[in-house]
Parts: sequence; C-alpha cells; structure tokens
Amino acid sequence: MRGLLLTTHVLAVLAMPVLMVGVVNRTKSLWAGRKGPRLLQFAWDLQRLMHKRPVYSVVSTPLFIAGSWVVLSASLLAAVIAPIFGDVSPLQFERDFIVFAYTLGLARIFLMLSAMDVGSAFEGMGAAREASFTAFIEPALFLLIGSAGVATGHTSFAGLLGHLHASALFPVLAAPVVLVLFVLLQAEASRVPVDDPLTHLELTMVHEVMILDHSGPELAAMQFASAVKMTTYAGLIAAVVNPFEIAGSPVLGVLSSILLMVGVAVAIGCVESLTARLPLRHVPRYLMLASLVALTCLGATAWMAGVRN
Repeated sequence: MRGLLLTTHVLAVLAMPVLMVGVVNRTKSLWAGRKGPRLLQFAWDLQRLMHKRPVYSVVSTPLFIAGSWVVLSASLLAAVIAPIFGDVSPLQFERDFIVFAYTLGLARIFLMLSAMDVGSAFEGMGAAREASFTAFIEPALFLLIGSAGVATGHTSFAGLLGHLHASALFPVLAAPVVLVLFVLLQAEASRVPVDDPLTHLELTMVHEVMILDHSGPELAAMQFASAVKMTTYAGLIAAVVNPFEIAGSPVLGVLSSILLMVGVAVAIGCVESLTARLPLRHVPRYLMLASLVALTCLGATAWMAGVRN
C-alpha cells in the first residue's frame, strides 16, 4: 500500500499542476461572466511551447538555458518531499523540511540568475524584487514548522503534518497554519496580491518580468515550475485540513486531499477576482504579517504545551 501511495504522490505532482491552473482560470472566468478556457488548456499550452524553437539573447550564456531546468527540477524535488497526502512522501527523512525550504531557495536563485544573465535592466529589477520579497517567506515557513514540531514532537515534514490532527493543540494551530501557508503559496507561485501572472506592465512585474526572454521549452519549464509550487503549497494546506488519515483510509484520504487542493485553487481564483495586487511597497508588509502570525502561533503553542506539561 505504501508503494501505491508513493506512486500516487508522484503522479499527483505531475498531473495536479495542470488541473490547478485550469481550475484557477475557470474560477476567474466565472467571476468575470465568461466561459473561459478549457480545464486542461494549460497542458496544451505547455505542449505548444515544447514544440517552439527558443530564441536567445546574444549576450546570454549557458546559465540562461540551464536556469529554467534547474528551477523546474528543484520545484519537482520540493514537491516530492512535501507530504501532500499526510504522513507519507517519497523522500522522507529527519529534518527534511530544511531540504524542502532550501530546494525552493535554490530554484529562486537560478530564476534570478537566469533573469540577470540576459543583461536586461527590467529583468534585473524583477530579480531584485524577487530577492527582497521572498526573503520573508523562509521565516514564516520555519516558524510554522516549529509550531508543528512543538505540538507533535516529530522532526520530519511528513511526521509533522501527518500527526498534527492527533495533537491536542490542533484546534489552535489549524487556522493560522492554513492562513500562513496560503500567503506563502501566493508568494512562491507569484499570485495576487503579491504578484499578478497576467500583468504586462514591466514596472509592476516581479516573476513575469524575469521570464520575458524565455521562450519555447524553457518558458514551458518556468510556467510548469510555478504551477508545481502552487500545487505543493495547496497540498500542504490539504494535508493540514484533511479529516481522513492516510494510514487508516488511504483511498478516502487521497481523494479528500485532491478535492481540498481543487478547493484551494478555487479560493485562489476567488481572491484574484475580488482583490487587486498590492502596491510593491506593501508586499513586504503583507509577507511580514504572515511571519508575525506564524510567530504568534509558535508562542501560543509553546505556552500551551508548557501549561499541559
């Protein structure tokens, strides 16, 4: 059964990004009163890009070509570590959450390096914004992991989320953990209100301005990597709120996680339809607010654990 769950995890990592993007786009279309693209349109877009011949800047180096594939590989590795189905993941070991965090950090580094490699002032500006904004992501993530560690006593990512429901502190942790993970999803996947994947104004772009010179297969890799990161954080949210234990009810647990991930995609579409992206000067405050919520959650968890002991 464990082998089947691991295989399902890998298949979900590869297939769910297409469905997630489709659900987000259809949700936004419904809010706008349009029919919108097909649910699996993103897959056809990726296939079309894979068959296009890429165009490279005359000043770019092999780093530019390698950057997109490193970003995709690192995003997939992080998705394989993340326990999107609860207490099981293909790559599970002690303190694997550190590898998860810094694998995503490696993806950001190569995203910024490939952007700066073309010598464009606009892409360098986007790389600077990416570096400054995402510096607020890691503290919030590690503070959340610390809270889960205090509540469960486990040291692996799968153990932390898989046993969180059994903790007496789960009612206190559930809401802030979901809230902070949703903000981190918006930052990692470059979604509204942190960024807008549909904007065409370079002065306000963050992620999209860094991939302006990418085309063909490299652009497909960048777009799929962004969808994988969105799916990964949606899976973490689903693992927190999933009422079914994978060990006891694997089929119900997997189906519930998939439905919850689709629900997160619907929530993303609703947020992007009902709110505008934040001004650039307000984005760090928004991300710092998530860190503050995570810090408060850690303090409350530690205090309640001390009282219980």
